[in-house]
Amino acid sequence: MRRFANRHGAHPRPQPHRVAGAAAVEFALIFPLILFIIFGAIEFGTALYDKAVITNASREAARAGVVLKSPPMTSTQIKQVALNYCQNKLVTYGAAATCTFPLTVTPCASTGTALTVQVAYTFNGLLLGPLIRPFTGALTINALTTMLCE
Repeated sequence: MRRFANRHGAHPRPQPHRVAGAAAVEFALIFPLILFIIFGAIEFGTALYDKAVITNASREAARAGVVLKSPPMTSTQIKQVALNYCQNKLVTYGAAATCTFPLTVTPCASTGTALTVQVAYTFNGLLLGPLIRPFTGALTINALTTMLCE
């Protein structure tokens, strides 16, 4: 059976079931990309939030260590302040929050000396982190704070 143009010279419209099939194929091609963008935005936001938490943990620990106190805080107590902050605030998606201290924290010996606290955290991510880690390696978030002893 031959199809002819209608009386206005236009070709007949495509059948509705063909259009619905094309929409399903287009959706199937675009949906993984949309999911990748959504999960990427969520993980990027989580990484930025965790960076702020790590920065605040190092600041809190440094501030606790420089405040004039008798007896002054030990390095273990200063690290514990940062660890408590990390455990209470980090978004880890159920994993244990493990903050590390690459630098040795030396407590204040006298007024005017510097106290440096560095906190590191390995970001795991939810879905994209484990997929990308074999290619890029682990994402380590660092924060360094130096304050003068009071």
